[in-house]
Amino acid sequence: MIGDVLTSSILFEALRHKYPEAQLHYLINEHTYPVVENNPFIDKIVFLTPEIEKHKFKFYRFLKSIKKERYDTVIDVYSKFSSNLISAFSRAKLKISQHKQYSSFIYTDTFHNKNTSNTNAGLAVENRLQLLEPISKELSKTIIKPKIYITPSEIEASKLHLINNDIHLEKPLFMISVLGSGVNKTYPMAQMARIIDAIVLKTKGQILFNYIPNQTEEAKAIYNFCEAETQKHIFFDVFGKSLREFLAITKHCTALIGNEGGAVNMAKALNIPTFTIFSPWIKKEAWSMFEDGNNNISIHLKDVKPELYTGTSIKNMKSEALALYEAFTPNFIIPKLNKFLEQF
Repeated sequence: MIGDVLTSSILFEALRHKYPEAQLHYLINEHTYPVVENNPFIDKIVFLTPEIEKHKFKFYRFLKSIKKERYDTVIDVYSKFSSNLISAFSRAKLKISQHKQYSSFIYTDTFHNKNTSNTNAGLAVENRLQLLEPISKELSKTIIKPKIYITPSEIEASKLHLINNDIHLEKPLFMISVLGSGVNKTYPMAQMARIIDAIVLKTKGQILFNYIPNQTEEAKAIYNFCEAETQKHIFFDVFGKSLREFLAITKHCTALIGNEGGAVNMAKALNIPTFTIFSPWIKKEAWSMFEDGNNNISIHLKDVKPELYTGTSIKNMKSEALALYEAFTPNFIIPKLNKFLEQF
């Protein structure tokens, strides 16, 4: 996933500071490349394409190409079946990963994910950094924030695009993450519309929706649920037609508000303030990265109705996500959102 690839990129910055002459390669799925494009700490991107994954012979040839690189160290963030094979074929002297019972024999060093965060970086960052411990204990303790590198030309092109669409950059401009990566990670449409109504009522700001062309119908449904006055503030047809365009547009925004997911992580990496609505079954401690009570704030159903989580784990509530969302009404969210919006 895009957010995972972005978050794992912190390992390169940490390694580069200690080993400036090292060759650092990043193996990723092809569609996630935009969030690490221009990253100065990565020497080479290795793509695992859908074509390679789907064909056994092509995957075998890919494994042989990994072996030829003669890597000294391999860090496997996921420890999935495909990455297990890649790690094994690498023949690296040091192979590091999460501890999983079925694959731990492949690696020289494995780690269990922590359940409690020691800093406001969150577990997603801290659990990745601990993978550096066999290389350097010092590095594993150094907190690094994910970063995205947008070029000056991209920033200028997006600025002109916004201005040409009658958006005034001197006024508040909010990017709304209206859709999550799936139904069980998407705040219900009618309720999301009430959130957007509240933003406009509080700030009179300009609103952009984060969606891609094949999500137009769902995004339009949320627009239609909004009050008529709110709709006047929404620039529905202004959106990033590619991930890099979205990033460049977001760079001009006052804040990003909406569903937890990759868009929130990308906004944080661009140093854009965020207000995040967590899905009721997602563990907030893992992905509430770098929250400070001011620039980055989030809210979870467990924060306002903890009794719903008594005697069960958050993960076990995944199948009940839609019913739990109904209990997570805008009335619980808007007071905290309004406090966040006061700074703008």
